[in-house]
Amino acid sequence: MKRKIIRIDEDKCTGCGDCIPNCPEGAIQIIDAKARLISDLFCDGLGACLGHCPEGAIEIEEREAEPYDEAKVMLNIIKQGPNVIQAHLDHLREHGENELLNQAMAVLEKQKKRPQNPVSLAGILTGRTSSGGCPGSRSMAFDSPASPAPTRADTTDERPSQLTHWPIQLHLISPRAPHFVGSDLLLAADCVAYSLGDFHQKHLKGKTLAIACPKLDGGQEIYAEKLRALIENAEVQSITVMIMEVPCCMGLLRMVQQVAAESGRKIPVQAKVVSVRGGIIRELD
Repeated sequence: MKRKIIRIDEDKCTGCGDCIPNCPEGAIQIIDAKARLISDLFCDGLGACLGHCPEGAIEIEEREAEPYDEAKVMLNIIKQGPNVIQAHLDHLREHGENELLNQAMAVLEKQKKRPQNPVSLAGILTGRTSSGGCPGSRSMAFDSPASPAPTRADTTDERPSQLTHWPIQLHLISPRAPHFVGSDLLLAADCVAYSLGDFHQKHLKGKTLAIACPKLDGGQEIYAEKLRALIENAEVQSITVMIMEVPCCMGLLRMVQQVAAESGRKIPVQAKVVSVRGGIIRELD
């Protein structure tokens, strides 16, 4: 059958392996110092690996390929633990692949009933990951903003953080996390919080947060997918974009404006431009 599938340019590939962690389906391996697509059956063609290759050696093409097999993929993914399972399910949700998602969940339900299940799937099936894997990318919400710990003299003048959840990097967040649903989203360039002394109290308070750097992060397609999912699936109520005055930061605002304009939901988008010396220098609607 003819379908979309990745193509790896061997001349550009350096074998660095940056693409491997971003393919939870296990379709890519480093063989003979090059990234290789090991099986058409494992590649869904949705491009989770796109934007993670520093050499631009991976792209999507349409060609004759074996049909993607979600059941076989899930059996391979289950062996890798709950965090990889969650990453794969999030990937399918963000692309609106509901049929594949249903197939994946059916495999998980079947595995759950086996007496010697290789991983605990109860948390996955209820939307909660287990304690395994990297804690840095596990979604969590806080009951309330953190209060500063008192000093010995109890004279601290630190202000409490207004951060209500983790993670915050746009690459790492899960748009389906409960704390994003119906929230007012603040999308800030990485440097913004360091330039504004009152960032938490004046700008972050009462909002969910995601941060990104349009110049250094790469993966703009992934950013766009996350934003689309936040607008259409999590149904965020508004987006405030805070960027620095430097030209490269404008790419973040343009991306948000484009995704919002293409979305089926119309939500307000506000932008605040921050001076490199601190302070808001202008606001855009």
